[in-house]
Amino acid sequence: MKPTSIKDIATRAKVSITTVSFILNGKGEKMRISRPVIDNVRSIIREMEFVPNQVARSLRTGNTKTIGLIVEDISNPFFASIARKIEDKAYKLGYKISYSSTENDVRKAKELIDMFKARKVDAYIIAPVPGMEAEIKQLVGEGIPVVIFDRNLHDLDVNFVGVDNFNGAYLATQHLINQGKKHIGFVTVDLDVDQMNNRFLGYKQALADAGIPFNDEIYRAVAFGSSDLAISAQLIELFSEQPEIDSVLFSTNYLAIKGLGALKDLDRSLGPDLDIVSYDDHDVFRLHTPPISVIDQPIEDMAEKIIDILLQELTRNKKEEQIEQRSMVKIVLQPRLIER
Repeated sequence: MKPTSIKDIATRAKVSITTVSFILNGKGEKMRISRPVIDNVRSIIREMEFVPNQVARSLRTGNTKTIGLIVEDISNPFFASIARKIEDKAYKLGYKISYSSTENDVRKAKELIDMFKARKVDAYIIAPVPGMEAEIKQLVGEGIPVVIFDRNLHDLDVNFVGVDNFNGAYLATQHLINQGKKHIGFVTVDLDVDQMNNRFLGYKQALADAGIPFNDEIYRAVAFGSSDLAISAQLIELFSEQPEIDSVLFSTNYLAIKGLGALKDLDRSLGPDLDIVSYDDHDVFRLHTPPISVIDQPIEDMAEKIIDILLQELTRNKKEEQIEQRSMVKIVLQPRLIER
């Protein structure tokens, strides 16, 4: 059966194809088409179950109503959560999200930008990989709306939404110190990226402010991309060789989960002699006995701010406002400690 066309709708409504096109693109009132005609055409569109050809529409309007989302790893609970929030909010505004993972590989990140360019996405949301600054700068220079999040690129003038990672780690470490802990370990991933660096600095500063010297023997930086077995082996080694550890701050929730597994393998339980805090929440931490305190990132607020910024840029009249006049938005949200 031949699909319904704009011409079929125009014939049925006894109006021109141009009139139907204006109404489909939300320009009916702007083009001074009467309300009864707009309502009649929309009723016929629903009745005939017309589905616009997105490719043809994008050629006419210059918009694809899609946003490219580039993250480190979409299976990571943090990125998966924020991607879902962004997707929900974008969908309500008529946009769809197309997302991919960089696996922290700058070459793959650049290829993803090229792929999204070919698809003519309307905007980009990027958790950047060090080394892709030139590509992001080019997008901004071309007037394409871009928001980076999670990881800031301080030398780049681009919209940014992030969290105060220094303060988050400081709060977590201070919480452990207030519990009387003196030998607080720190487990992180060996990535030279803004948010991980700031979490480590916040941990060290909280120790220094409490007069506790930093001990690199109870610090571990797990190689990015390590297998589950390799991570578990390193954590078992840490807990076995450093029995004085009375608490640990894990810089990501997946490392904290691996830490719980390592402790189980060693037949050690959390309690007065051993406590942990995870940066980022997870269902596991609420269900664990005893429940585990976390640094909670404001994912809902992050998604809201990101979409708000993009919407402002997408609705900007480029003819009236030159690209050079665009002012970039920098938003840093505060995390919170959830004590359990």
